[in-house]
Amino acid sequence: MKTKDQLLKQFNLNVPSIDTICRWKSVTIFSDDYGKPLVTEGIKEIIQGLREDAKLDPEAAIKSLKEECLIDLLRIWLESLTQPSLKPVINLTGTVLHTNLGRAYLPEVALQAINSVAKGPSNLEFDLESGGRGDRDAHMESILCKLTGAEAATVVNNNAAAVFIVVNTLANRKEVPVSRGELVEIGGSFRLPDIIKRAGGKLVDIGTTNRTHLHDYENSISSKTGIILKVHASNYAIKGFTNDVPAEKIVGIANRENIPVVEDLGSGALTDLSRFGLPKEPTAGNSISAGVDIVTFSGDKLLGGPQAGLIVGKKSLIDKIKKNPIKRVTRLDKMTIAALSSVLQLYLDPEKLQKKLPNLALLTRSKAEISKHVDSLLPKLNNIFKPEFDLEVIDCKSQVGSGALPINSIPSKGIAIKSKNSSSIRQLNKLFRSLRVPVIGRITKDRLILDFRCLEDDEVFLEQLSNFQAK
Repeated sequence: MKTKDQLLKQFNLNVPSIDTICRWKSVTIFSDDYGKPLVTEGIKEIIQGLREDAKLDPEAAIKSLKEECLIDLLRIWLESLTQPSLKPVINLTGTVLHTNLGRAYLPEVALQAINSVAKGPSNLEFDLESGGRGDRDAHMESILCKLTGAEAATVVNNNAAAVFIVVNTLANRKEVPVSRGELVEIGGSFRLPDIIKRAGGKLVDIGTTNRTHLHDYENSISSKTGIILKVHASNYAIKGFTNDVPAEKIVGIANRENIPVVEDLGSGALTDLSRFGLPKEPTAGNSISAGVDIVTFSGDKLLGGPQAGLIVGKKSLIDKIKKNPIKRVTRLDKMTIAALSSVLQLYLDPEKLQKKLPNLALLTRSKAEISKHVDSLLPKLNNIFKPEFDLEVIDCKSQVGSGALPINSIPSKGIAIKSKNSSSIRQLNKLFRSLRVPVIGRITKDRLILDFRCLEDDEVFLEQLSNFQAK
């Protein structure tokens, strides 16, 4: 039996030269697809990596010098470098607006709008009537005003940016009273108090976690107050012995002191969701009707559009926000504007919204429809996974996601995949994530749960799993 030093010496003697590998017929095929310089760089990195591996396990490194092994390593290296890391996935988590999976599903009209402006010049900041410089907000402002009843509107790249620029414009170096029960933390550990501080405002937390009264707002007002900020609890709920002050009452005391009231609605409903059988959620129009001066909300949550932070309200205040240099830093690109504009136009015909807006269609999909879908898939999935895994049809509770309607769940149907070996379930979950179009479920109590509320393409789903079976 050879010693480690002898095996390492054998490895060094067996390593083919870079030029030799480049002349292999199997490698020249890669050169045609990826270019010889990149292939050569890949070969150099692979050989260098094997040299490092050989110091620890020379016997395994020797086996990796076989042509078929080196070709596999080269293929993996080239694909990992040249294939996009951002890719579509199949969302079977049961969370429709999943923040980690990209939130809203854009409707077809939005995709067409993106394509139409992405491939060439557009009138992004060009006024076709006057022939002069235009305002990119003009593509969205009038329809936002129509849908919300606001005097004016502007848009930035997300709702956190919207809150930031509003505070920085209207309350820089001034006090910002906020109820303690509304000091939210959003995904990624970003906290509202930190955003206010970074924007130049001085947070004045009022009331208590569970109860805030009108007199708390009245007592917080001074000559140093810049705005009063109200935050909709879109990603949590406080129950029990509570008290919250409606926006219209805050507006009443703020108007006497000539202080703007700003409301962050977060999830961004533009229409009454209860007409579609979903829980009622406050809309931007409700806030404007209540007299709120500035309202901010997200574009990629309940609204169903691309990521954006929408700001609507009094024209005098919107004009100030537009003049803030931060507006330039946070402005939207032409593709986002095209998508958002097309989604907003869908709201002009609420009766057809459920059919045309994917988010709404998925959220309102009935349990009976999903159950029928699951029943049709179960025999095919049993053929793939049995006998190693057991499959069971189960009731599920889907969520809206992205912090919207946090205490409300939607009845759904799914399949639980079980195994006597819990590690097998974890391995299966990992294999699902490694598919060409990764399948994302969730593990609960050693079972892989697949909620089928959001499955729209059976063909891609089943084809991938059939390939998985063959492996």
